[in-house]
Amino acid sequence: MKGKKLSGVILIFLITTSLGGTLFGQPRNQQPNIVVILADDLGYGDLRCYNSLSQVPTPNLDKLSREGLRFTDAHSGSAVCTPTRYGLLTGRYAFRSPLKKGVLGGYSPSLIEKDRFTLADLLKQSGYATGVIGKWHLGLDWPLLNSSEPLLVGSPENWPNGKRLNIQADLTRGPNELGFDYSHIIPSSLDIPPYLYLENGKPTSRQLVEMIGNDSPRGVYWRTGIASIDFKMENTLAHLGNKAREFIVQNSKNEEPFFLYLPLTSPHTPWLPTEEFQGKSKAGTYGDFVAQTDDVVGKVIATLDSLGLKENTIIVFTSDNGADWKPGDKEKFPAHNANGVLRGQKSDIWEGGHRVPFIVRWPERVQGGTVANQTVCLTDLMATFAQLLNRELPQDAAQDSFDFSPVLLTRDYTKSIRPSIIHHSISGMFSIRQGNWKYIEGQGSGGWSTDESTTKELTSQLYDLEADPSETINLIKQKPKLANELKERLVRQQELGYTRAGAIR
Repeated sequence: MKGKKLSGVILIFLITTSLGGTLFGQPRNQQPNIVVILADDLGYGDLRCYNSLSQVPTPNLDKLSREGLRFTDAHSGSAVCTPTRYGLLTGRYAFRSPLKKGVLGGYSPSLIEKDRFTLADLLKQSGYATGVIGKWHLGLDWPLLNSSEPLLVGSPENWPNGKRLNIQADLTRGPNELGFDYSHIIPSSLDIPPYLYLENGKPTSRQLVEMIGNDSPRGVYWRTGIASIDFKMENTLAHLGNKAREFIVQNSKNEEPFFLYLPLTSPHTPWLPTEEFQGKSKAGTYGDFVAQTDDVVGKVIATLDSLGLKENTIIVFTSDNGADWKPGDKEKFPAHNANGVLRGQKSDIWEGGHRVPFIVRWPERVQGGTVANQTVCLTDLMATFAQLLNRELPQDAAQDSFDFSPVLLTRDYTKSIRPSIIHHSISGMFSIRQGNWKYIEGQGSGGWSTDESTTKELTSQLYDLEADPSETINLIKQKPKLANELKERLVRQQELGYTRAGAIR
């Protein structure tokens, strides 16, 4: 929707479908709306619909689960922020991009290639008004202060300091050049400068000041850096939620369907629950921030429902990686386990790093209160929506995206969607999963967690996730032939990816 002030992108993904009809061949005004809500660092065990022992009240997301389909084996494309976001929007694992490890900084240039086909392109070409509201963290291009200087160079994981960039100016390249008609974003995580809002590539305020960083107490952390004078860090989450609701209200008045991508800033650090939510959980400040995240999502859903959009909307809610829940947090709040029974945390190659909540609500086609055990990845949204809208993807697009629409449309919760899935840690460590077997090409977690197991000296790992979901027994010595087969498969997929039909080249 061009030329209109859209104001919301939420970490929930909504596809709306018309009552009683099929998606294929529908006129534009009957196509489903789509909203993607992506939480930031929310763990598999934070929501009570995934973990009955969670010490955080999450009534809105629990209700969403009761009204929709809950996936138990969904994975982010990486164990950290930037690469997962790249994968969600392109349908490609981010290791195929220049970013081989780590994440981007706030002043990093655009990671998504100039001519790369995106999820927003798909929806825009299908007649949708497209919008993104929230945390971008995929790099942005600002003009240089001295245009005669060369462009920024170097490895993407090495953060530029921004001193050569004109941050007060309009972007030269951002979300609006990647298929989004409307954008209202912050450049990076809420703890990485610059701290400002950009609406359709323009700063909402060009008056900049320095914001002093904070590193105490645990979780209430942000770096010192430039901020716009209108930026109030503690109000960011609510602000983005309100903009998302405005976007929905405004677009509900139009004939064309809308696509809203809402990457939230929470519960990533800094943990800044407002006074209303302080003390709401039994998991400290982090838990309180998760409770506020649930409330913001609930208000977005309530806005959709109040406008009569519930039946014709698919909501997908998920997270960009596992929770940043460290051993010290577990010691302080032993009753809560943000990543459930899974081993590890955000950043790790172990399941706690990348297995995430994934809920789809679609009242017209998806039976509420159901559970699917298929393995899916956030890269799979591209192929799934293309199929639902009867659109052909370019041959060079989304090679790591698999269509899970049969699970939604036929309620066949047993059919396998993917032949395998690749995982990637913050340090660049790889693993591959095929069926219940997971092979890790490296030693330890590949992230922030310490390996304290009796097999920590082994240089590779093999786990049977069906028998051992917590990855406690490394079977690499017992099944070397299987491990070698998986290793060879990993190499082939790293080099070639998949054909459009989903078979390995």
